[in-house]
Amino acid sequence: MRDLSAQSVCDIPSVDRLMNSPALRALEARVGRTHLLTHVRAHVAQLRRQALDGGLPAHALTLESIHASLETALTRQAQPQLRPVFNLTGTVLHTNLGRAVLPEEALQAIVRAASAPVNLEFDLEAGRRGERDALIESLVCELTGAQAATVVNNNAAAVLLMLSALASRRDVVISRGELVEIGGAFRLPDIMRQAGARLVEVGTTNRTHLADYEQAMGSRTALLLKAHTSNYKVIGFTASVPERDLAALARERGVPFAVDLGSGSLIDLTRWGLPKEPTVQETLAGGADLVSFSGDKLLGGPQAGVLVGRADLIAKLKKHPLKRAVRVGKLTLAALEAVLQLYRAPDFLSERLVTLRWLTRPQADIRAQAERLAPTVQAALAERCEVAQSPMFSQIGSGALPVEHLPSYGLTLRPLQKRGALERVDAALRALPRPVVGRVQDKMLWLDLRCLEPADEPEFAAQCNEMRA
Repeated sequence: MRDLSAQSVCDIPSVDRLMNSPALRALEARVGRTHLLTHVRAHVAQLRRQALDGGLPAHALTLESIHASLETALTRQAQPQLRPVFNLTGTVLHTNLGRAVLPEEALQAIVRAASAPVNLEFDLEAGRRGERDALIESLVCELTGAQAATVVNNNAAAVLLMLSALASRRDVVISRGELVEIGGAFRLPDIMRQAGARLVEVGTTNRTHLADYEQAMGSRTALLLKAHTSNYKVIGFTASVPERDLAALARERGVPFAVDLGSGSLIDLTRWGLPKEPTVQETLAGGADLVSFSGDKLLGGPQAGVLVGRADLIAKLKKHPLKRAVRVGKLTLAALEAVLQLYRAPDFLSERLVTLRWLTRPQADIRAQAERLAPTVQAALAERCEVAQSPMFSQIGSGALPVEHLPSYGLTLRPLQKRGALERVDAALRALPRPVVGRVQDKMLWLDLRCLEPADEPEFAAQCNEMRA
């Protein structure tokens, strides 16, 4: 060991000396002695390793430098891992970015439910234990026309519960063209296997007829299942069986007919000039005995899986042991109820429901926003990118209407340098205090402004100015 390294080790302040310094006492008041002591010991150990390796600079031993290092480490550790971002990808319901953004009414409901005891499973009228589904069941039934309803953690859980309760060790008949896979490698056949149900595929990838279902059904058939192909579309020489015909066949054979609707719209989107998507009400009216759908897609609410339909079937789902494992908590129920309440006044829905507001933003408004922000972004990236205002297309996302696009507007960032410049700019935007997430396409970074609320423009612009500085 070199003498310089040994001397540097001796110069390192002791843990006690550091803990008793005024600067660290101020830190202790903020984070607590135990937490600070852990960081101080780790930092001192790191300084010793550097000293023994002969790479410890003298300035690293000053109290000011040690305090700054500890301050940085503590601040970084305290930063939440789940952080708000600017979603400028052009995908409104982005699965990786949390899907639907909740309206103000839902946020207020969450705060109320989280800040005081609530009647989660207590019947206030009867004065005894109640059922948490009762908090929203009547509202769900009012809006969908269903006899009964139950809520679980997400739509995958809803399908798993339905199959486990109604089709374990029995056959489930479904068209081969509807054996969907969604994000995260969720596959319908895998869910069936986990539920103990036997998959019976009928038809071909592109064409399935009523006779295919009839021939596949037998004494072991427990369920006819139809999955809405919401995240892809088969076009060309195709054929599928209408839900009314499948419902009639199911009634004739005495088995339930279930539909996994996926996105789960409760409104006719064509009212706002959006593409047509089947609604829960239409699916039930078409003869489905059970319908499952998501809460955080077109519904615009929290992550949840909602099951609606015949009262006797919903009762079986509620009694199944798996129901407790996939049930939702008070915060989800509070947010879901608040969002569903908004549907009672559909005339105001495009203003109050964030998802619908973003989906219906006029392209002219988004273009005006691009014109306001382009100079700020260009100034921030002057030596790195050429910033242009560009028309572009958004998509709904999360499997809803996969081939439909919404005319939008935004900014394109074309790097002025080559080799790695685009990746560096993209990384710099994602490293901002509120990360900016766009999409890389055609050797440019596209920032679709559809989901940038006008109220958030000042924060976005301020971050750009900080980048420039």
